[in-house]
Amino acid sequence: MDLNRIIPFLVMPLLLIIVEIGALTLSLPVQAAGISAFEDPTSVANPFIFIVILLVFTGFLLLLIKFGFKRVISIVIGASIFFTFIYIFYAIVYAATGATDISVLFILILSVLATVVLYWYPEWYVIDTLGILIAAGVASIFGVSLDILPVVILLILLAVYDAISVYKTKHMITLAEGVIDLKTPILFVIPKKRDYSYIREGIGKLGEGQERAAFIMGMGDLIMPSILVVSANVFLKGTRIMGFVNLPALGAIVGSLAGLAVLLYFVSSGKPQAGLPPLNGGTLIGFALGLGLSSFL
Repeated sequence: MDLNRIIPFLVMPLLLIIVEIGALTLSLPVQAAGISAFEDPTSVANPFIFIVILLVFTGFLLLLIKFGFKRVISIVIGASIFFTFIYIFYAIVYAATGATDISVLFILILSVLATVVLYWYPEWYVIDTLGILIAAGVASIFGVSLDILPVVILLILLAVYDAISVYKTKHMITLAEGVIDLKTPILFVIPKKRDYSYIREGIGKLGEGQERAAFIMGMGDLIMPSILVVSANVFLKGTRIMGFVNLPALGAIVGSLAGLAVLLYFVSSGKPQAGLPPLNGGTLIGFALGLGLSSFL
């Protein structure tokens, strides 16, 4: 049994669980701080707004890649990461100390330091550690901002879009390769060997079908299932296991892990795979089962 081959397949589900638990934990300070991505969490227009913003941003990045504006790409993504850290640290610091002049300064310092570390030393364990915080924070913000129906619509739309962008148009592969070439820290990197260095070795071309030194997972693959986990826990009442998570949210967690198992089966072939169809599908099925079970209790 080759442990070097098995360990990455154990690490990826662990990352998903950590992000989901982190998102649930952060949902409390996010709510307390009054952070929300949408004014009306029940509006079914919200997922379509989300998709339009995603398409515009993706198209903008693809244009920059096509015309070789690599420095601009780094600046755009770096700015996005910086402002994401501001929201996340604001929720955490606000919950701990309240909104004061000192806390605002502390939030800015933390956000700058986290962003600088990601770009100054983008080693895989730095990217993954801060990536967990980013993914959990983003999932918690959207999870408390979207009620159940808008989230369900969003996950279905994103699963369809991901499948088209990977298997049909393949523009998501182009985008991922451009991001990897720049060592941009918006992916989870799971090494296949102990002495692997993302700074030194990178990943390699996704479309070549050759053995790569590490697996990669898009942050969206961990964020999107976690949004439903948070939304179910925030907007649905009922008995909470250990006072923390309700059955629909727990069902979504279990379903996301089942979906990830399906995804990893296909990933083992070495070809790029659309992650959201199995991940979102498993999460939705698990949520539905948990919701049905909770109605009997």
